[in-house]
Amino acid sequence: MTGRATALGAGTVLNALATGRGSAFAIDAETTATVELGGSETTGDVAGDPALDTTLIERCLDLTTGRYGAGEAGHVRTESEVPTAAGLKSSSAAANATVLATLDALGVPVTDDPGRAGDAGEAGDGPTVDRVEACRLGVAAARDAGVTVTGAFDDASASMLGGVTVTDNDEDALLARETVDWDVLVWTPPERVYSADAETGRCVAVAPVARLVEELALDGRFAEAMTVNGLAFSAALGFSADPAVEAMDAATGVSLSGTGPSVVAVGGREELTRVRDAWDEREGTTWLTTTRTDGARTMT
Repeated sequence: MTGRATALGAGTVLNALATGRGSAFAIDAETTATVELGGSETTGDVAGDPALDTTLIERCLDLTTGRYGAGEAGHVRTESEVPTAAGLKSSSAAANATVLATLDALGVPVTDDPGRAGDAGEAGDGPTVDRVEACRLGVAAARDAGVTVTGAFDDASASMLGGVTVTDNDEDALLARETVDWDVLVWTPPERVYSADAETGRCVAVAPVARLVEELALDGRFAEAMTVNGLAFSAALGFSADPAVEAMDAATGVSLSGTGPSVVAVGGREELTRVRDAWDEREGTTWLTTTRTDGARTMT
């Protein structure tokens, strides 16, 4: 009973800390989870970082087997291209990959059609799970593990479904999903910021701006939305807006991603190459990637 799956990192269009509404877009950076069911206790490990807390991925496995299996324990191992605590949705990617890998190990089919999904006994000869519901399992595990303030359904839905999503994180509701085709430039400074430690009070103060960003996103003006978001939340969370300002004359959109510290810019590759030249002068790591529309998937 072994399963394997991969899910995507993501960048921010709208930070959900102010209003509970959020938006994110999937990027071409993957986290892979391998699940082996069996044993008396669920355990986990992270390749390349044995000291990293594994509560989230263990909780994902247990919630999934509790709902769609017989409560089996197991071991989950993740490998990731997404840096941790960098604002690039590493927790959402790990949770999504673990849930899908566990479903794969259980032999439970995953569908893109919610109308075909159902719990055991409701869908013919066994359960079938749609990807949005699988995503909600990971979000529930993240809340249980204490790694998120908002529940991060925006981040998780982009990671799971691909493209760009707009969500109500208070209701775990998907408000919109669109495909986008951007090149993406990411700058990640050396410091790390954990989402659960974010100062939420100052974020609530920028709620009027966040509501404007939401309107832009729901109107499909995602790049404009992320630029407004980035300026507001950089100020609220205490980050310099200088990297964003350096990108504005070339990028289509640029924002602080999540609660930082990474900054993401989107647009054409030639224009982003010019931005990279400026960001390369900064301490940290700068890398070019693209958006993804396919989302998370099983691999066996």
